[in-house]
Amino acid sequence: MALLEVDNLSIAFGGVKAVQNVSFSVDRGLVYSVIGPNGAGKTTLFNLITGVYTPSEGDIRLDGKSIAGTAPHRLALKGMARTFQNLQICMNMTALENVMVGAHLQLDRNMVKAMLRFPGIARRDRELKDEARELMRFVGLESYWNLGASSMPYGALKRLEIARALAAKPQILFLDEPAAGLNTHETAEIDELVRKVADSGVTVVLVEHDMKMVMNISDRILVLDYGKKLTEGTAREVRENPDVIAAYLGSNA
Repeated sequence: MALLEVDNLSIAFGGVKAVQNVSFSVDRGLVYSVIGPNGAGKTTLFNLITGVYTPSEGDIRLDGKSIAGTAPHRLALKGMARTFQNLQICMNMTALENVMVGAHLQLDRNMVKAMLRFPGIARRDRELKDEARELMRFVGLESYWNLGASSMPYGALKRLEIARALAAKPQILFLDEPAAGLNTHETAEIDELVRKVADSGVTVVLVEHDMKMVMNISDRILVLDYGKKLTEGTAREVRENPDVIAAYLGSNA
């Protein structure tokens, strides 16, 4: 059974159908990319799946159970995490503190125990800090542990956001344009990191405009056209599809 199943998903805004009868499934451990030009419905599709919007039609299933319309914080408890096009970093915190914020679902929420600093709470705090450091190593940011986020370069902040999302220990991670605004070297780092995340066992669903990156790392690709599914397949199948070449990749792709 696929980890994520999307079945005839639709939503309309003011009579305009932003997503129309889109269906696909994502198997565990894959890098699954969604491509299309601005206005194709990519981010709207992400927002539907991750609980920002409620679909007007269709269903979404995670591990075989319907999650359509489920609030984002409840989806996080079910193992779903995401990043956004615009950075959601706490600039007044250190890099390590930002990653620890992402682990809030793992914290003991008993405020009385926390206030009294029971030994178990203090021990768990140390464990979370160690886990955050390990995640920073995983994304290649170990040299930034105690640096304020406001002092970090943009490319490093992109990787920090991924580390924070991973701190929630998701089974599926949605990345919304992780390479946006990056130079060639920084894009290559994100490329390598996305593949590394998938190889670690976390399924990745990716929206990205950088076609070189998409074709390099994707196991499967969904192409949207004005909110509709144009085609789906491997990178080679998508790259060689005449409709995709004409609409998205250009004649020299």
